[in-house]
Amino acid sequence: MGKNQQYAMEHSEEAMAQMRKYGIPASVILAQGIIESSNGQSELSRLGNNHFGVKATPKWLAEGGQYLVYTDDKPNEKFCSYASVTESYEHHSQFLKENSRYASLFKLSPDDYAGWCDGLQAAGYASGKNYAANLKSIIDANGLDRYDQEVMKTGGVEHQRSAVAAPVSHYAFPLESKEFMLVTSPFGMRTDPMDPSKQQMHKGVDIRCDHQPLLATEDNGKVVAVNANAKTGGGKSVTMEYDHGKDGKVQVTYMHMDSIDVKVGDVVKAGEKVGISGNTGTRTTGPHLHMGVKTLGADGTLREIDPASYLADIAVKGNISQQVLYNGENLLAKYQPAVEPVKQDQTETEPVDQNLSPEDWMKKLLSSEDAGIGMGGDGLMQMIIGLFSSLMALALQIDNRESSREEQMSEATEAALDRRIDLTSMLKGVDHCELLLNDGGKPQLHVVAGETEASRELSPAEIRNLTSALQNTALSDEEKRQRVSSIVSQMVMQQRMSHNFDQQLDADRSMSETMQIR
Repeated sequence: MGKNQQYAMEHSEEAMAQMRKYGIPASVILAQGIIESSNGQSELSRLGNNHFGVKATPKWLAEGGQYLVYTDDKPNEKFCSYASVTESYEHHSQFLKENSRYASLFKLSPDDYAGWCDGLQAAGYASGKNYAANLKSIIDANGLDRYDQEVMKTGGVEHQRSAVAAPVSHYAFPLESKEFMLVTSPFGMRTDPMDPSKQQMHKGVDIRCDHQPLLATEDNGKVVAVNANAKTGGGKSVTMEYDHGKDGKVQVTYMHMDSIDVKVGDVVKAGEKVGISGNTGTRTTGPHLHMGVKTLGADGTLREIDPASYLADIAVKGNISQQVLYNGENLLAKYQPAVEPVKQDQTETEPVDQNLSPEDWMKKLLSSEDAGIGMGGDGLMQMIIGLFSSLMALALQIDNRESSREEQMSEATEAALDRRIDLTSMLKGVDHCELLLNDGGKPQLHVVAGETEASRELSPAEIRNLTSALQNTALSDEEKRQRVSSIVSQMVMQQRMSHNFDQQLDADRSMSETMQIR
């Protein structure tokens, strides 16, 4: 008996139980488990009972869910950890059922495993172009559809018997997020990122993302243009056209894509995956999605519009609660003055506070998966986030007392995304000093003073003591600055002492060798 069949036999009862409860074909559940867990032998499945590669969301972490750190598409990503395989199967089913991207799948017959396989790939469950074909191949080769037929013959599926239709959304945002999409450059005039000496009109919005599925925003979208040339300014791109009847048409373009899953003439549905975000093109400084929106009038005239206004309309029509944030500001708010607040969906996201301080905004970015950072987790990590944010706030207060709130929010955004704070201006006697978060999320202090250069990771005790001082409202900014300066001075002194000691050792060794020669 092969490994695939052994896995299927071991977990068939659980898969059939999930099919009865949720209507997901047992064959598809088993095939996904076989692929995602390598027949239960992957590191995630062995250490955390995670058989479906489900990542830990901010909601999961906030509710105390356990997680494992694992390198997948990106280094040190957080994945759900379960007490049992049964919990993994249940959470996988809930993930599919509660996510609007997969809503159309629940309209299929529970024994239509081929339709489910195609739908999972189209919705972007996995980035592999052959994901659906691989699932079907495993099901066919091992006869896994027999478990579907067994369920259908012995009472069928609960949701069918109750005749409750799964909710289907006809609108979606271009990226899946739990709380917000982060805009790093909005629509309008800006400094040219390729030539800082020039100003340019930015005819779109840049959204932070790195190799994530890109989704169609409406039903019945027609793909009218595809550029597969990665060497053009916008790199690989796709343009979809949506007919709004008497209001004309809207064209939505995604640029800098890594791969494209559609061709000219295809018709897409809301939430359907059209490709993967990337960093292609000659006018890009890092991975992101450039989204442009044009209106097409009856006379054929195209006009560039702010994509935020289009997304605001989509959010209202689709009852979408996610925010579109730029430096703490919800860009959709100015286009929704006359509508009621968007209802909160099952993600239970809180509305964004438009009066966030730079410190609170940085904490939000550092702890959120939506910003691509996602450092939230255990108590030490929360303390590190507090330390990093408090230091940034102190640097802003000392160095930029006259700067505007907008400038401070921009600096906070840049520091959070770079995971780096320049402390040079608030310290005396150093040529350069910065605090950065390394790949493991630990704070590392780097300082240059004259010919002395020192770099080391702060200890948990130093993190606690420094955080406590920075958050102590009874201390003045100057007293807080002195606490930071004290740690930096000790580093420089220790490095110089170590250097002098090494030099003395070298001198003694040289003298000893000279005497031996004589």
